[in-house]
Amino acid sequence: MYRSETFVRVRYGETDQMGYVYYGYYAMYYEVARVEALRALGLTYKSLEEMGIIMPVLENHSWFIAPGRYDEQLRIVTTLAEKPSVKIRFTYEIYNESGALINRGETLLAFVDRKTNRPVRPPQAMMDVLKPFFP
Repeated sequence: MYRSETFVRVRYGETDQMGYVYYGYYAMYYEVARVEALRALGLTYKSLEEMGIIMPVLENHSWFIAPGRYDEQLRIVTTLAEKPSVKIRFTYEIYNESGALINRGETLLAFVDRKTNRPVRPPQAMMDVLKPFFP
């Protein structure tokens, strides 16, 4: 299993009239956390694209527990619980500054060959950096 942590500060424009994070922004927070989780492994989306791989989102699920609020620094824990195949599933837990869990999420992405638009296995570079986490 692989885990990473990312921090995001809630900006004013991400809140609704109640001062709560607008629900649509949680998908963006998941993306920020996912990109940073891969970066921490030494992979970037840019490098994957240079390898000819794109990763479209197939599913996006959110469970709202409590609101995120303007100017809070949120901690996002991103987990890969299973080794990727043609698909990769990320789970997210978002905590507020008090350490309370406010949101849980999950995204399922596919590895797709950029030229053929067909599903493919993950690039070897990704499997190599994930190997220590999935013995």
